[in-house]
Amino acid sequence: QLQLVESGGGLVQPGGSLRLSCAASGFSLDHYAISWFRQAPGKQRELVAHITSGGSTNYADSVKGRFTISRGNAKNTVYLQMNSLKPEDTAVYSCNGVFVPLNYWGQGTQVTVSS
Repeated sequence: QLQLVESGGGLVQPGGSLRLSCAASGFSLDHYAISWFRQAPGKQRELVAHITSGGSTNYADSVKGRFTISRGNAKNTVYLQMNSLKPEDTAVYSCNGVFVPLNYWGQGTQVTVSS
């Protein structure tokens, strides 16, 4: 079955770090543009970070300088390194892979930043 699976979420104190993984099952992410989105309770889903198939990246202003999106050497995983985490980063984080017309979503992983 073709799917994306996120992992790496959890509870972390403010100022801490987490690395989220978005792993493709049954296909390679080589040609896919990958985005990380997040949704906090009562808020709209927002784009956090994006990486093109060529490796270009862009970030939401709220995470610039703290988060880094990258592709793994195995070509079926994309990472989101999150540093200097803040309570307002608390949300469910989901990855999305697009290689038109193909479009896959993962199930999401919870990130909670709290002391």
